[in-house]
Amino acid sequence: MKKKEQISALLLSTLAMIISFAVWSVFSPIASTLQEQFQLSETQKSFIIVTPIILGSIMRIPIGIIADKFGARKVYTLTMLFTIFPMIAAGFANSFSVLLFCAFLIGMAGTTFTIAVTYVTKWFPTQKQGLVLGIIGIGNLGTAVASLSLPSIVQSFGLQWAFWSLAIAISVMAFLFWVGTKELPKPKKVNTLKDALSVTRVKATWVLSLYYFLTFGGFVAFGFYLPTLLQEEFHLNAVNAGFTVAGFVIIATFIRPLGGYIADKFGANQVLILLFSGITLCATFMALLVTDFNLFSICCVVMAMLLGAGNGAVFKLVPSVSPTNTGAITGIISAIGGIGGFFPPLVMGVLKSVTGHYSAGFILLACFALGCLVVTISSLYAESREIRVNDTKQTY
Repeated sequence: MKKKEQISALLLSTLAMIISFAVWSVFSPIASTLQEQFQLSETQKSFIIVTPIILGSIMRIPIGIIADKFGARKVYTLTMLFTIFPMIAAGFANSFSVLLFCAFLIGMAGTTFTIAVTYVTKWFPTQKQGLVLGIIGIGNLGTAVASLSLPSIVQSFGLQWAFWSLAIAISVMAFLFWVGTKELPKPKKVNTLKDALSVTRVKATWVLSLYYFLTFGGFVAFGFYLPTLLQEEFHLNAVNAGFTVAGFVIIATFIRPLGGYIADKFGANQVLILLFSGITLCATFMALLVTDFNLFSICCVVMAMLLGAGNGAVFKLVPSVSPTNTGAITGIISAIGGIGGFFPPLVMGVLKSVTGHYSAGFILLACFALGCLVVTISSLYAESREIRVNDTKQTY
């Protein structure tokens, strides 16, 4: 396997995911502008923001299986090309219903994470996959790209160009990816649908899904909803809120490879115990400091580091669950992680309307992180107990 081809696969997959995630995140930075232009209610605005998450999450499962079966390179390219059409249509939308339908289809861009992981893991040995999958996670930077660029594009060229500029970008990226990468030979035995779905019977699949629901779901929720919170709670304008959210996404994204690397060195479960403890404490502080911009901002930086490193550590464990069904296992775990980003914005919106503030939402986050911490400690205890029992049997 040539090193040059490995680097091309990793680099272009990551770049393609950055553009795809910018497409997936298109509505969040411009939600307030859309609300004003289309006269949307708060509920309608929330649905526009989170609707792409639905398809982008649910479709990760079948897309992962399809990528395993037919080749991730082909599926990756076709998925990028598909998103061009709803992006162009969104620029012409003249009603909430049309915009919501386009948002649903644009959600397909969110499936590229599963395809990228399926494609890249086959190019690298197991001992390097924590770092490699962390690098792939840099594709989450697309959320920051959207937050940084789209408000300015809207101000300079109009709302429709927020969609059309990204449609052009993903068209170019699909071409570059297809030309610059190669498909690995198919294995002699191609997994059936039954083989792929066998991972649902493995306990580790659901444990890792729980963890990723917290770490990636938290990342998505912050990335998608933080612009709204900053504008409503601290009265930032769309451009400044976009820059602030971009900072959160950049920190969470670039620390992800470090999380994978540390998990390679010291063990993913041990690292996750520290991270889940930190998320619990940080979310608690955020609930108390939600009215103080400076302290809240510091907590956002810390939370970005914890969630980003957690994403890398969780995906260090994924290939070990079922090496021959990487697409299926990645699809399930990342789908549940994506769904984890769907509910918090809606819950935060409802709790804000009921209580008048966002503190209750952060308290719920702290409780969920505490639950993940308990599960991780229990899993480690069960593993160590099993090892002691096996050692005792071998002694006798």
